[in-house]
Amino acid sequence: MREVLRLEDVSLTYQAENGEVHALESISFSAGKGELIALVGPSGCGKSTLLSIIAGLEPPTSGKVYLNGAPLRGVSNQVGYMLQKDNLLGWRTIRANVLLGLEIRGMMTSGNIAYADELLESYGLAQFADKYPAQLSGGMRQRAALIRTLAIRPDLLLLDEAFSALDYQTRLAVTDDVFRILKSMGKTAIMVTHDIPEGISMAERVIVISHRPGRVKSVHSVDLAAATPLERRSNPAFAGYFNTIWKELDVHV
Repeated sequence: MREVLRLEDVSLTYQAENGEVHALESISFSAGKGELIALVGPSGCGKSTLLSIIAGLEPPTSGKVYLNGAPLRGVSNQVGYMLQKDNLLGWRTIRANVLLGLEIRGMMTSGNIAYADELLESYGLAQFADKYPAQLSGGMRQRAALIRTLAIRPDLLLLDEAFSALDYQTRLAVTDDVFRILKSMGKTAIMVTHDIPEGISMAERVIVISHRPGRVKSVHSVDLAAATPLERRSNPAFAGYFNTIWKELDVHV
């Protein structure tokens, strides 16, 4: 499996009003082509901060990030970032929203525009291309946000609590949809989630991050066969993964 992402001893320390904060310490892991990895951990452990480092938005204090074998230096067109909210612009049509990433990155070629239109067609939004975000359901809006991210042809996709704003039933349907899309395209993805079942149902590996400073506490290879997230949740082995990871999270309530 070709390596797409590698982190070597990534640490981050920053200065806050009340003193120095050690956010992350010696984080190391890699992700191969087409692999989906879930990061879980208690609130404030630095999961989203780690995504910002991988996205090139924030440099680590120490350590290295490699993308396709080359050191990451700032924001890269090879990385797509999907946030908790869809952040679609209400005054732009769905198609115009999908093209926004290409506009911002100066990638508005005829080939890239045609590719974005193909994505809209392939994933069931072509008939809504001239609609506005307020006219779509939450699940359809999130699918449009995913297509906007995929339109830049990233090698690595980052998902930061990308489904948490959806109601439970919609969330289940959208995770199935996103899983199918990512697998059909062979995309590598790193997802942050507070929902342990969501991480287990989507990922090949679940990485547990400790309390601050965030460290890799454990790594779990999830073997639930190449099924959809909904089918994986019904696998008898699913509960075993959940119980093991829940105990390791050491969540204080």
